[in-house]
Amino acid sequence: MAASWRLGAGVAAAALLTAVCPATAVAAPDAAPVPRLAWAACADGFECATARVPLDHHDPRGAGIDLSVIRHPAQDRAHRIGSLFYNPGGPAVPGTEALPTMLGQFPEEVRKRFDIVSFDPRGTGASAPVQCFDNPADEQALLAGTAAGYPEGADQQNAWADAYQRLARQCAARNPALLPHISTANVARDMDLLRRAVGDRQLTYLGTSYGTYLGATYANLFPGRVRAMVLDSAPDPVAWSTGHGDQAATTGSLLRNGSDVAAGRVLDAFLDQCGQAGSQACAFSAGTAAATRARYGELLQRLRTRPVVLGGATVTAGSAVETTIISLYATNPVAKLPVGWAQLGATLQMFWTATETPSRPGTPLPPVPRRSPDQVLAVVCSDSAVPPARADYPALAASAGARSGEAGPYFAWADERCADWPARDRDRYDGPWNHPTAGPILVVANTGDPAMPYEGSRAMARSLARAELLTVDGYGHTVLANPSDCAARHEARYLVDGVLPAPGTVCAPARPPFSG
Repeated sequence: MAASWRLGAGVAAAALLTAVCPATAVAAPDAAPVPRLAWAACADGFECATARVPLDHHDPRGAGIDLSVIRHPAQDRAHRIGSLFYNPGGPAVPGTEALPTMLGQFPEEVRKRFDIVSFDPRGTGASAPVQCFDNPADEQALLAGTAAGYPEGADQQNAWADAYQRLARQCAARNPALLPHISTANVARDMDLLRRAVGDRQLTYLGTSYGTYLGATYANLFPGRVRAMVLDSAPDPVAWSTGHGDQAATTGSLLRNGSDVAAGRVLDAFLDQCGQAGSQACAFSAGTAAATRARYGELLQRLRTRPVVLGGATVTAGSAVETTIISLYATNPVAKLPVGWAQLGATLQMFWTATETPSRPGTPLPPVPRRSPDQVLAVVCSDSAVPPARADYPALAASAGARSGEAGPYFAWADERCADWPARDRDRYDGPWNHPTAGPILVVANTGDPAMPYEGSRAMARSLARAELLTVDGYGHTVLANPSDCAARHEARYLVDGVLPAPGTVCAPARPPFSG
């Protein structure tokens, strides 16, 4: 982190105070200097560059930040169309890391005809990253006092709320100049400068998960500059940003979006299919769907009373639920990564058979290393309104559990992390979402998405002025990570030739779960 971000607490308070002011008109990116990209080889077949963009788009020639950019040149240079920008979601997943991993998932015709470009959005990865502690060990020490996954019981819940309140204050003190400018809208403004930097008259884009929200934001800030846009696995944009009616005062963004409901549905589907597949295909199978659901419930109950130690890490009910939810995202191995529902079955079986417990009853559990939430929270909390810290989050978690089962409390407490966040970007975009775009938009979604429910993609398609929904009747988070040959053909034809699939088109996944 550059020393220029480490200003004093007094300056932090003054800078962050501006973030609560009403949103005002921002300078058009056309007023900012176009970044000059000096491409250089950086990985096998990839080129990297750095782009200078304004910190504050109100002051396009003022202080700047550097964005880390990567591209894979079109394979058919003679028939190259232009650049396709890719955002992998997260938020806060660095594009410079995701693109080399996911390149092979793009349709072959798209890889031939486009330079595929990605970047680390501001505040993330190598692009002026938000970092709340000088020493990561200090953040680990703070988070070590919080429950893995989500808290259960008053003591854990109070410790959770206190830790994330302290984290928010620390982030504000260490990132006073950057934190008020992290919204998705400012990332969209950066992306428009990058579009100009690569010489494209209009934007061609593919965003997955949170990247769909970035795409929708761009489409409504710059509707005349949209050539083609694939939004893969989207939220309801109103639910994500402000909520419908007075939802923001009572419900966090993940619960408004129905992410808990989606995860609960897909967890049930996983357990049913695991049970039916048998232990050869799914190690956690108890022989039938009903018996496997019962086994999962028993596993969590055992872990609540007797955590186990596996590979040096403590496994609790909360951490097992978190592992389960994240592992539902890919039904089969993707991009050579050892993921998939069969792998989840094997992991749950290891939890089931583990016998090692913490050394003595009543002794503190060994700490579980935590991935830093700084950059995720900087983006989500800048964009999405959530109930304040004084809200009854235990009641929200209980309500989510009643409607979604074991997955519910995880999402309620994930929302709580924003309750004390000190800044919402005054330049965020909260709608409207129906500005007519120059080109139509293609929304793509799995019916069984465990993170962004299918209903969210339907709402996104309805909210946009010119959009068509392509449905894949399958499971997993994003179609890019859970491929469908049929969907890939439609996406390629749309991105290359501008031809949308017929309304109501439904595709099948390339491989069902437990097929390999």
